[in-house]
Amino acid sequence: MNNAAESTIDLSPSFKAYDVRGIVGESITADIVQAVGAAFVDVLSLSGQRVLVGGDMRPSSPEFLQAFARGATARGADVVLLNLISTDELYFACGSMNAAGAMFTASHNPAQYNGIKMAKAGAVPVSSETGLEEIRIQAQKYLAEGIPEAAPNGTISNHDVLGDYASYLRSLVDLTGSRPLKVVVDAGNGMAGLTTPAVLGDQLLPALPFEIVPLYFELDGSFPNHPANPLEPENLRDLQAAVVEHGADIGLAFDGDADRCFVIDEKGDPVSPSAITALVARREIARVRAAGEQSPVIIHNLITSRAVPELVEHDGGRPVRTRVGHSFIKAVMAKEGAVFGGEHSAHYYFRDFYNADTGMLAAMHVLAALGEQSRPLSDLGREYEPYSSSGEINSRIQDVPAAVARVRASYDRAGVQVDELDGLTFLAEDGTWWFNLRASNTEPFLRLNAEAVDRRTMERVRDDVLALVRQQ
Repeated sequence: MNNAAESTIDLSPSFKAYDVRGIVGESITADIVQAVGAAFVDVLSLSGQRVLVGGDMRPSSPEFLQAFARGATARGADVVLLNLISTDELYFACGSMNAAGAMFTASHNPAQYNGIKMAKAGAVPVSSETGLEEIRIQAQKYLAEGIPEAAPNGTISNHDVLGDYASYLRSLVDLTGSRPLKVVVDAGNGMAGLTTPAVLGDQLLPALPFEIVPLYFELDGSFPNHPANPLEPENLRDLQAAVVEHGADIGLAFDGDADRCFVIDEKGDPVSPSAITALVARREIARVRAAGEQSPVIIHNLITSRAVPELVEHDGGRPVRTRVGHSFIKAVMAKEGAVFGGEHSAHYYFRDFYNADTGMLAAMHVLAALGEQSRPLSDLGREYEPYSSSGEINSRIQDVPAAVARVRASYDRAGVQVDELDGLTFLAEDGTWWFNLRASNTEPFLRLNAEAVDRRTMERVRDDVLALVRQQ
């Protein structure tokens, strides 16, 4: 453990706002992970309690699971190895077993990366504001000084959570009455290759009226076919082509750790995450209102289409706007007792799933909505996309403050409202357009999202802002 080179590594760059990300062998190593496991137990006072540990299909994940377990047991925790899981399986386990846990994944990042997502008992997220910074400080100390052994050490056992996870999701959305659907699923060589057959197929549970066409279900953390990042349009092309080739009703694309899901219609066109948020919100509002709940709360981040809050209000719900980021949304979900929340990045949060995000449960809602009526998804989705959106456009900028200042100087004028909830949001007072500009928490980018009443207006605003941002 006391490798001199390891002990001098500064952990600050790899500890982000709500998780840990680093390059394997450089900023994240087995010794670092062992120190983090020990610090996790100390900071969250988990000695004598169960700690759940799982990981995705990245080659380094098995070694890191064992290293984390060594650190955690050294400080007195009883580690339950969940082994190969998706991130939403960890959240399910932390919620259903009422135990803290850690997941080794770098989500959509390239193969050379790995990282850690952490949660408290009940799937409550650990962020920089709720313990992650303290864990970093303690782990840094343990790297320098070594990990003192608790008496007694904790134990290590194994538990397979996949069957319980699949059964629980099936209990939340009844898909047995759906019309037959052909569904292409692109797992991107990530964890959806394991969870899709368990939840939507007949591997563990009775068959549903779906024909699943698998694309890249082989678990391979080197991502030989394309990066497991469906937010990038080029990574959806294989799925789009397969949907059209097979005459499928719908396509689903998951990221590497399968906590996000993107949807493709029968024509091969993407259905925006805002439209999915609105569709699922409508279903969840109707369900809980039928059970007697008044004005159910729906969370949406500030980059989702304004169609979302408009639909929520129309259907008798109460929309609550938040900044971007899963730890922030989960905190607001808990505070407000919200039934559902959605982000532009295709993270979807459910009260019935411990306020955590799960791409699979969102996909099941879309399948249910599609399967209970006869129209194609392109028609159904059109109801939820009345505005024209730019999508998220990233610009790599040397001087971010100067770029933001140029945009503010141009748009901070009469007839335009300015909002500073997360980055800067500019809204035309006549309602014809809005855009948000914010720096990434995890990458060296300035992100632009724009929306308008028609495509021509959106393109005009988008191009004007990008010209200001990228001005040399």
